[in-house]
Amino acid sequence: MNAQLHETGANATTNGGHGRLVGGLVLIGAGLLLLAGQLFTIGVWQLIMLDLLFSGAGIATRTAGWFIPGGVLSGIGLGALLTESRLATGDPAEGGLFLLAFAAGWLSITLLSQRFTDQPQRWALIPAGVMALIGTPLLMGAAGEATLAAVMGWVAFLWPLALITLGLVVLLRRRAA
Repeated sequence: MNAQLHETGANATTNGGHGRLVGGLVLIGAGLLLLAGQLFTIGVWQLIMLDLLFSGAGIATRTAGWFIPGGVLSGIGLGALLTESRLATGDPAEGGLFLLAFAAGWLSITLLSQRFTDQPQRWALIPAGVMALIGTPLLMGAAGEATLAAVMGWVAFLWPLALITLGLVVLLRRRAA
């Protein structure tokens, strides 16, 4: 039993040391990238490189928390790259393309954390889904914009009713308990 406790303590120290090593390297790498951005024209590639830094740390440490800033940065970076590429023209279409890229970044949080850790971050599917649901109609031109406006009108009306209903359910359950 003492051998098991000693082994567990040694593993915890080793893993903690590994985590500190990776954390220190991420800070140094992020600092170097931000400094390089001051000295050279890196543009949005800086965001992609930062994502790779954070995602690499998540893979190396098998810790889900690193994938969150990585996914956010990758979504913003990819969105900026795509809108700069003129793949979509017009403000609504560019906004839709950006939102879909940003949604992909949030989706990557779930996928990477599920693949490389035992802490899958499924909550990130919610912002990914919302952004995809808003971004897709924006790519469809005027008809998509009109549909999105109509849907958002209904959502704006139904959302408060859903909160009121949820509040009543919570109060009724509290009273029954």
